[in-house]
Amino acid sequence: MVNLIWVILFVIGIAFAAVNGTMDQVNKAVFEGAREAVTICIGLISVLVFWLGLMKIAEKGGILRGLSRLLGPFVRRLFPDVPKESPAMGYILSNMSANMFGLGNAATPMGIKAMEELKKLNGNRDEASRSMITLLAINTASITLIPTTVISLRLQYGSVSPTEIVGTTIVATACSTAGAILIDRYFYYRRVRKGRG
Repeated sequence: MVNLIWVILFVIGIAFAAVNGTMDQVNKAVFEGAREAVTICIGLISVLVFWLGLMKIAEKGGILRGLSRLLGPFVRRLFPDVPKESPAMGYILSNMSANMFGLGNAATPMGIKAMEELKKLNGNRDEASRSMITLLAINTASITLIPTTVISLRLQYGSVSPTEIVGTTIVATACSTAGAILIDRYFYYRRVRKGRG
């Protein structure tokens, strides 16, 4: 469906440019955008490789295991219907750890695997379970300690102090995560009360 929307937008844009005689501006924007996208990707790759390497070192050194142990009791309270020994719990913890370090691209595969495992626990039904909704809410709002992608972009565009946003990011993402959890719980308990009534 999303692909169809993009195609329709693209066709409308081209038709509009052809009617208004601005195809040269569209061509210029397409090539400049493509060039800038490649430049940004190369900059992001270097930072992501660096942080993924650090994550691997942290994993080998037991830091991620320690972080998982530290987050474990909290995460089990957020996902009470997920068995402790389920692979879903490991993927959820890995996803949250990667998000904490601002590695959204590295967190995505873990989030997908967690959703697959949660779907199995939900009897492979198409309806989202409580845990699936909670994971989506937390993953979207995710608390971030080191916003590596944003720091990389700020470095690339010549920021004098690219890391000055770390404090603000921690506060903003802590608020968004708390808000996501509160809203998730509010709607969950509201639905439970309606089911009893």
